[in-house]
Amino acid sequence: MKAALEKAVDKVAELVNPPIPGAPTSEPPSFDEPTEPRGPLPPKPDQTGPETVSPTGASTGAPQLVNGQQGDFLTTSAGARLYDTDHSLKAGERGPTLLQDHHLREKITHFDHERIPERVVHARGYGAHGVFVGYGTAANVCMSAFLGDGVETPVFVRFSTVLGSRGSADTVRDTRGFATKFYTQQGNFDLVGNNIPVFFIQDGIKFPDVIHAGKPHPDREIPQAQSAHDTFWDFVSTHTEATHHVMWNMSDRGIPRSYRTMEGFGVHTFRLVNADGGTSLAKFHWKPKLGVHSLVWEEAQMISGFDPDFHRRDLADAIESGAYPQWELGLQVLPDTPRQTFDGIDLLDPTKIVPEELAPVQPVGILTLNRNPLNYFAETEQVAFHLGNLVPGIDVTDDPLLQARLFSYLDTQLSRLAGPNFNQIPINRPHAPVNDMLRDGFHQHAVHAGVAPYRPNSLDGGNPFEAGIEERPFVEVAQPLPKAVKIRQSPTSFADHFTQPRLFWLSLSPVEKEHLVQAFTFELGKCYEQTIKERELLVLANVDPTLCAEVAKGLGLPAPAATVRPKKVVPSPVLSQIGQTWPTDGRIIGIVVDPADLDGVRTVRETILAGGMVPLLIAPTGGPLTADSGLVAQRTLLTARSVEFDALLLAGAPDDPRVVLMIQECFRHAKAIGAWGNGRAAVEAAGYTTEAGIVINDDPSDVLKAVTMLLEAHRVWERFPATIS
Repeated sequence: MKAALEKAVDKVAELVNPPIPGAPTSEPPSFDEPTEPRGPLPPKPDQTGPETVSPTGASTGAPQLVNGQQGDFLTTSAGARLYDTDHSLKAGERGPTLLQDHHLREKITHFDHERIPERVVHARGYGAHGVFVGYGTAANVCMSAFLGDGVETPVFVRFSTVLGSRGSADTVRDTRGFATKFYTQQGNFDLVGNNIPVFFIQDGIKFPDVIHAGKPHPDREIPQAQSAHDTFWDFVSTHTEATHHVMWNMSDRGIPRSYRTMEGFGVHTFRLVNADGGTSLAKFHWKPKLGVHSLVWEEAQMISGFDPDFHRRDLADAIESGAYPQWELGLQVLPDTPRQTFDGIDLLDPTKIVPEELAPVQPVGILTLNRNPLNYFAETEQVAFHLGNLVPGIDVTDDPLLQARLFSYLDTQLSRLAGPNFNQIPINRPHAPVNDMLRDGFHQHAVHAGVAPYRPNSLDGGNPFEAGIEERPFVEVAQPLPKAVKIRQSPTSFADHFTQPRLFWLSLSPVEKEHLVQAFTFELGKCYEQTIKERELLVLANVDPTLCAEVAKGLGLPAPAATVRPKKVVPSPVLSQIGQTWPTDGRIIGIVVDPADLDGVRTVRETILAGGMVPLLIAPTGGPLTADSGLVAQRTLLTARSVEFDALLLAGAPDDPRVVLMIQECFRHAKAIGAWGNGRAAVEAAGYTTEAGIVINDDPSDVLKAVTMLLEAHRVWERFPATIS
């Protein structure tokens, strides 16, 4: 009875004062090294591994931990218990190590082979498990079962940067990958997209070129995870089909605040098939429930040094704290015409968008990420996406970039995951029956029965049988092909490289335009060759004269005249990130406190927690703020920096220049700042009182309310009026 009561008291305390996310294990460690044998610790509540299905898709019903380490004692990989792993087997205490030391050989040999080739692109990534629930609203255009009303499908999502190595920083300016594996009952469906709806190239044969240009220079292997160098701008300034993607990359979209506040796009046009065999063309969109938000450039650079794992930590902490990120999956549904165009836009050109004002995005389901991986390598590193993983109702089109990706994604797994059986790795296993007649090869986990892995056969009773139409198999659409000859050439409709970049530019708000100009000026300013800067200015002149003139001014160069007459465009307001309000779930609020004055801190902290946000108390030193307050500092003035927080509150004014620095950084980055009591003095010491987004009030609750309202708009952009209209 007493134990149950104590457990209940602990549970109430956890609800009132939930732990700050980030604990490394499910139990706090003991001070002394444990000596009493026990089994492996259970995972943290937010963690899970892949579903336990067999290599051929059968549910095993086994607990997920069956794939983890077992037992109380250290063993060899063959299960023999070991009595010592700290000393090699030697001929005497000071003698040579013996060749017969099989444990040493196994331990060192395995260690030497722990690394596998990293991805050529998208090497830096992070993943999470979740669930997708269909709305049933796509039934008239797509017969895929996972889109049915209320159908729940487990998913694994991997976010990534493109250019950097696996050890690079999260907040570099780059395109972000947004790849989703749906474990549907009709087989795996992989939607392998980006946070930008267009790509640098129109034909997959150019993919090695654009990546070679963006990667570090091959002589010095610098710069890492950056496009601000000569080879990248040499390529895109001469290969102008890249212009639209470059515009998006130089915009705030290239430095997202979080994976949770990032849109996703399928990039390509896909062909959908309904139950009656009717077809439509479609583009996939992921719309984040928290809105689309970004960092500012100085902030992104600072984070790369202070916390290169910023986006990884943000996603993992949000899931651990229960602020599960969500995205709606939407479709732009377009008529499937013989020319495969819409309103003059070639739907097979991956450098073009269809403005949402012309074809609204129709929600068809919702994705929720609610579980962190148990093991990064086993899941996030070994997950293998492939655009050819399609299910009935979704087919590809003749987009030349998509066609090349259908080959490349399969090919790359053969070397990276050491053979053709990568779909048998637990994270890749389908949750549908697999009977593929594929046999043997490296890392074969299935134990196939029978003697006839071929068709037709009679020795295995004819199994496996081809599915009839009534069984809803995947069937490629019998798309008519035009009369043509073999040729290496793009259609003339692919030739307009400047109209849609101009559309993007004119759709941005003034502050977003200013950020884009600064990004171009920074990146080109890092180029050594003057010729490359001048060539890119000519590209920008063909996009918009104001854009070109502003960048040229920053570079100290003359603005060239356009060589292409601009076409009239209608701005697409949905392309702007600014101007709305959004939920604040999972946002992080720093609270600077002085242990000598804790007025209002407890109430404010509890209100923040109740609002689904995360409060972090910042004090001069760590530990309890006072002996009887029950409040503990999560950050000190040594470990805290402004870039960790979405907003800053000051409940006190510790006499330390780092407090002033933190306030000034938050101010420069357009973040909301609030203060009460002695905190007012800290804000005034930083040089601010009545500026936009500065909230000073005697009531801590009123301060928090005002700051939260400002946070709903993400940043206080009116603090720095833009000079570009």
